[in-house]
Amino acid sequence: MFIGEYEHTLDEKKRVSLPKAFRTGLGKKMVMTRGLDNCLFVYSKSAWEKVAAKLQELSFAQADTRGFNRFILSGAAEVEADAAGRILIPDHQKEFAGLGKTVVFAGVSDRVEVWDATAWKSYKARIEKQADAMAEKLGEIGAL
Repeated sequence: MFIGEYEHTLDEKKRVSLPKAFRTGLGKKMVMTRGLDNCLFVYSKSAWEKVAAKLQELSFAQADTRGFNRFILSGAAEVEADAAGRILIPDHQKEFAGLGKTVVFAGVSDRVEVWDATAWKSYKARIEKQADAMAEKLGEIGAL
């Protein structure tokens, strides 16, 4: 399980060091794709296979399903950590997430999210203000 948040800097070659806390769980090769809320999702190979299998089970007859599959699957790329634990973020993903020089890695259970640091701070401030209301809604459906 991935938890915590870590700030790192993109180098001039668009490489960034994976937080040490996430390296073992993600493995040497992982899958990075466009995520929701304009961040990137990073999965270990085994977690990605589960996500892809669930997406495959959905009916392609529905436009929303086709669109979401295209969004997630076509935006995916296998990335590999080098000997120093750095990964290269593909240009199309860097552009999608609006990544600047500083990025935040956030552990979110089965995946790691990669955010532009400024976007993360803004998103986090908004969500923190809504945490009580979200907890109440989750409590109503028995999730908490």
